Amino acid sequence: MQDLSKFNLPPNFRGRSAIYVQLWWLVQAALFKTSPQILYGWRRFLLRLFGAQIGNGVLIRPSVTVTYPWNITIGDNCWIGDDVTLYSYANINIGGNSVISQKSYLCTGSHDYTDQAFSIWAKDINIGAGCWLATDVYVAPDITIGDGAVIGARSSVFKDLPAAMVCVGSPAIVVKPRI
Repeated sequence: MQDLSKFNLPPNFRGRSAIYVQLWWLVQAALFKTSPQILYGWRRFLLRLFGAQIGNGVLIRPSVTVTYPWNITIGDNCWIGDDVTLYSYANINIGGNSVISQKSYLCTGSHDYTDQAFSIWAKDINIGAGCWLATDVYVAPDITIGDGAVIGARSSVFKDLPAAMVCVGSPAIVVKPRI
């Protein structure tokens, strides 16, 4: 079992100082989440201000939660829906024209349950161009989803998924070609 008194955050794990992280969380709470729905440009600006690489025409809802924007890259014309969490301890890369629907959770970090110190680790998530993650999809760390894939509602992605396929379930499996 874990002994949390032995836990130590790895050096530079957050990628920025604790003060910078707290400043982002304050800005997110006070200026990002309270912004009117139509102010997509304002939210893009705030994310870019904190190091996110956000393409043109990206629509991000005010209820989105971004842990560390400096680890986020979103291509042109993407939609990030209500209550999406981008748990970005490592990089999250979303290709252009992709949709991450409401309540989805992209999680780049976890803990080593076999380590008594319950050490934390993080690995990138890569979502291809033209993908659709339907409502309430969970994506685990170290996952790549190929271009044009569709991930069905309430699916959980624990292994890489191929391009241009419809995938559903927990764990998500390929069920048919998209077209």
